[in-house]
Amino acid sequence: MSYRDHTKEINIGNRVIGGGNPILIQSMTNTRTEDVEATVAQILELERAGCEIIRSTVPNMEAAKAIKEIKKQIHIPLVADIHFDYRMAIAAMENGADKIRINPGNIGNTERVKAVVDVAKERNIPIRVGVNSGSLEKPLVEKYGGVTAEGIVESALDKVHIIEELGYDNLVISIKSSDVLMCVRAHELLADKTPYPLHVGITESGSVQSGNIKSAIGLGLILNQGIGDTIRVSLTGNPVEEIKSAKLILRTLGLRKGGIEVVSCPTCGRTRINLIELVGKVEKLVEDYPLDMKVAVMGCVVNGPGEAKEADIGIAGGDGEGLLIKHGEIIRKVPEEQLLAVLKEELDNWGSRQVN
Repeated sequence: MSYRDHTKEINIGNRVIGGGNPILIQSMTNTRTEDVEATVAQILELERAGCEIIRSTVPNMEAAKAIKEIKKQIHIPLVADIHFDYRMAIAAMENGADKIRINPGNIGNTERVKAVVDVAKERNIPIRVGVNSGSLEKPLVEKYGGVTAEGIVESALDKVHIIEELGYDNLVISIKSSDVLMCVRAHELLADKTPYPLHVGITESGSVQSGNIKSAIGLGLILNQGIGDTIRVSLTGNPVEEIKSAKLILRTLGLRKGGIEVVSCPTCGRTRINLIELVGKVEKLVEDYPLDMKVAVMGCVVNGPGEAKEADIGIAGGDGEGLLIKHGEIIRKVPEEQLLAVLKEELDNWGSRQVN
């Protein structure tokens, strides 16, 4: 069963999630939100990388007011991330936030939550109810004998019910944990208990290397079950890396088309070229091409053509020379130093044929 086909449709600015719509990629700025110039610059960079929804923290009134100016200069929906102070949520919405992210448990009493919900209802702004394993309430920790998937789900549904009882159901749910298998289990438990779209991610996953591995495993297991309507790959590093990873995860699972996939061999004793450097250059090169295809980069001319036969186009290195390959067939031999240029020429021609 694909749960995402049956979740409630939610409009976030000019985007729609849920109801079987494409899974959208999110990231979060790491600038000071009140620094409009820096925040806009980062968001525009993320847009170019393929970010479709951006979240920014709103810890003070200056940041809330900055949203109005930021929104004038970007092209994707902006989500205001709120902790503790309900007044920041209200101010963020009044200044144009397309969605707010809150945990009703740390906003305050029911009156404060109601004040936030009233403004959201008046402006039809969706609320993302976020619960992390690290902030699980003590009674639930005691009830389940520790931090568990069951406790996370109960906490999230409790928060959702608070808002529903205030007469609002324009909601998105997010439950996160840095424990990958706990996070997977929590999503499995939650998916058939709620109609709301789910924002999926492995929180505090770590550096680009470790975070990518944990996120790929966690998101892969969750998304492959038909769970999840929007995702973020949380990495300690440049947020552009989050977008690259999210796109690759979705393409690998067959949940998104478009973009060039680069495949390469792991190298062996037959390799006579600097394949690692070449692959890095190819990955950088293909970022600029909006083509739906596979490019192979192989380390030797012995197995290269055969290994690259499933790719649309490929290059294979030899000893001072290399091969250009299309669908496993050798097209021509070129000097090693020309391999990258030849590949670029082929991609340019490929793009021109698609346009025409």
